[in-house]
Amino acid sequence: MDDPPHAHPTEQVLDALETDIAGLSTDEAHRRLEAYGENDIVRTGGRSPLDIFLVQFDSVLIWVLLFAALLSTWAGQTVDAVLIVIIVGANGVFGFVQDYRAERSLESLRELAAPTATVRRDGESSEIEATELVPGDVIVLRSGDVVPADARIVSETDLTVDEAALTGESVPVSKATTVVEADTPLAERTGMVYKATSVTRGKGEAVVTATGMETAVGDIAAELAGTAETETPLQSELDDLGRTLGIGIFLLSALVAPLLILRGTSAVQSALTAVSLAVAAIPEGLPAVVTLTLALGVRRMADENALVRRLPAVEALGSVDVICTDKTGTLTRGEMTVRRLWVNDAVVDVDEVTQGNGSTGTHDVTDREALLVRIGALCNDATAEAGDPTERALVEAADRRGLDVEALRADHPRTDEIPFSSDRKWMGTVHDDVGYVKGAPEVVVENCDRVLTAEGAKTLTDADRDQIASRVTAFADDALRVLGMAVVEQAADADDLRDGLTFVGLVGMIDPAREEVADAIAATERAGIDVKMVTGDNVRTATAIGETLGFGSTGLEGREIESMTDDELRARVDHVDVFARTSPEHKVRILRALQDGGHRVAMTGDGVNDAPALKNADVGVAMGVRGTDVARQSADVVLLDDNYATIERAVERGRAIFDNVWKFVAYLLSANVAEVAIVFLASLYGYLLLPAVQLLWINLLTDGLPALALGADPGSEDVMDRPPRGADRGIVDREMLGVIGGTGAVTTVVMLGLTGYTLDGTESVSAYAMTMVFTAFVVVEFEKLYVIRWLRETPTFSNPWLVGAIAASLLGQLAVLYTPLNQYFGTVPLALADWAIIGSVLGLCLVGHAAVAIVVARWRRTTD
Repeated sequence: MDDPPHAHPTEQVLDALETDIAGLSTDEAHRRLEAYGENDIVRTGGRSPLDIFLVQFDSVLIWVLLFAALLSTWAGQTVDAVLIVIIVGANGVFGFVQDYRAERSLESLRELAAPTATVRRDGESSEIEATELVPGDVIVLRSGDVVPADARIVSETDLTVDEAALTGESVPVSKATTVVEADTPLAERTGMVYKATSVTRGKGEAVVTATGMETAVGDIAAELAGTAETETPLQSELDDLGRTLGIGIFLLSALVAPLLILRGTSAVQSALTAVSLAVAAIPEGLPAVVTLTLALGVRRMADENALVRRLPAVEALGSVDVICTDKTGTLTRGEMTVRRLWVNDAVVDVDEVTQGNGSTGTHDVTDREALLVRIGALCNDATAEAGDPTERALVEAADRRGLDVEALRADHPRTDEIPFSSDRKWMGTVHDDVGYVKGAPEVVVENCDRVLTAEGAKTLTDADRDQIASRVTAFADDALRVLGMAVVEQAADADDLRDGLTFVGLVGMIDPAREEVADAIAATERAGIDVKMVTGDNVRTATAIGETLGFGSTGLEGREIESMTDDELRARVDHVDVFARTSPEHKVRILRALQDGGHRVAMTGDGVNDAPALKNADVGVAMGVRGTDVARQSADVVLLDDNYATIERAVERGRAIFDNVWKFVAYLLSANVAEVAIVFLASLYGYLLLPAVQLLWINLLTDGLPALALGADPGSEDVMDRPPRGADRGIVDREMLGVIGGTGAVTTVVMLGLTGYTLDGTESVSAYAMTMVFTAFVVVEFEKLYVIRWLRETPTFSNPWLVGAIAASLLGQLAVLYTPLNQYFGTVPLALADWAIIGSVLGLCLVGHAAVAIVVARWRRTTD
């Protein structure tokens, strides 16, 4: 067949697949299985433990560190090399543990594939593994089944299917043997069922037309397989920093070694100085501290029901300026709820209906309203726990009304019925010689000749019909799905349900918004983040829901997107609030249009149809409860409670984490700049002031516990009141350069002054002079840490972990001065008078650093 199966009658599809209603023979099924392969989806998101471990070292900064270790080994500095390797290894282990735990957590969430299928072979029904299905198999579908493959409907009885995972539609779709146009959107192909969707009501038979990767789900999985992983802003910036440092280190070492040799320094001493410069320039602890800080954020987010699959996604989520969110199950509860009743002359908000027979509500319940709820409870096949979502909503409404539905059904057993069908569009039941009917309002009204009013039943006039139609339209404009209800006072059997009905009223229901979502959206918009709804629902329903949540009313449908060029879509996308009737391809185009416009985009979703956009987004956020396996594997973050409000908390956490990363990058690089300047300037005069092992120790103390403790710094109170960080603004921004340059210069000048004060006039630096500069540098770095925290408006004593980290680091410094460890570091014990000198150095640096911070803060306020 040239056209897809939904564009052909069932008989033609059966003929094209060389099968019939009795199904395939077992031998033919086995032959086709060998030809077509198993009915399975190739997973695109899983990673082996080895892959997870190796990716931890895919960083330019890590490669530079390993090169420095090789250089240290060549120069005979084995201790330095070992320290670098330990730091790099610890970073890899930390990252591996977190990523591996996230992957194992996702394993427990996998629920996508149907494990078995009922199939007709050799003329008999049997249950087989779903992976053994082949095109041409005839499958049997019942309520509660997960559809195991794409298939064309052969026959059905009241068959409805929940296709939200593929289309985003919140309401199950009635299925029939209908033929539609070849280019009909998937959501409107009523004659087809698709893999990974679920049967909510009725039963049917269908012939399999596609399996495995040839299904609609498989098409999406194939697209994901060809999509490269997106680097987060933090990953890109750290790699850029690593490249810059690597080039700078190489040039500096290549310059210094020959200069020293020309001045008469030995080749070994020159090499040692070059190694020292390399060690001084590299912030060895940066990868580990970044990883551990992100891991701390991940742990906190896990406590708040957000599972992070990739550590850098935490920071990236804090830098997005657009969130594209699905509607069903994300902004809404993903379940239908009765919202309003209408009985001829009155609209009743269900929340205002009196409970039971009391009068505590704001609206007295009339007999007509009670009858409307009673019809919904009896003309119904669902329970509160199972069944069609629409019918479950009616059961819930009866329960809220105070009715015991189970007891009501027991007291009034069903004696006859006409089941719902997509052709008929209504359902009827008979109880105690009374008939009840519910269905599409226009169909129910056609079968009525009377209407129930406050004065009793009266003849249904054209004016009454117009009034009912007007009310149906008004309900639909408010995104309500509408059912009409009618009654027959004398009904011997089901035949009496077809005409002569008395119209009772209308029931309007909706998939309601989550209560906390409106506040969460308002908070993210206050933070400068534009929130857009991208859904498969129709534009009227989507915009109505959106307006209740604070979205704008500008909508754009998938059909319109198809007619646009990429440039036209890019020009429109910023001004659209709701994208409706979207397909997977539309979502990816919307995402790319936003990204091409310079936006950093987070995409949320739960269905298979969301997966391509989730993987292409700067941050993909999937739902853990309702989400499909494909969506979860494609995402960076999985919400374990499916709650949009969790996204808002994650954004806040991400911004706080970025602040902390900024603080310790500024702290580490300012220290390294001062170290390089001191070693370089001293080397020009032939002095090796700070050997490599002392520089590594300085970096270990400053890059270690204190920098790590910064990861526990609380976020500032205004973190969600700032606009998002610009796409062109990296971690090393102008403010940081001012801090690094200014504080580095102050530290260098003071330390060189201390060096001159402690030199004894010889051509070499004494152990005492080295020890003084070495120790003063460590103490000054801890002072500077608090100055940098002040720049980010962090309260001075808000982080007890930082106080403990500094105390532990100072004890470590005392250990290398006053224990046998000093023989490995080339240090000597200091007297009390020496500590007084160091105190004076600390005071000078504090004044200089504070002055730099004040200037930078004022400059930032004038340029923001």
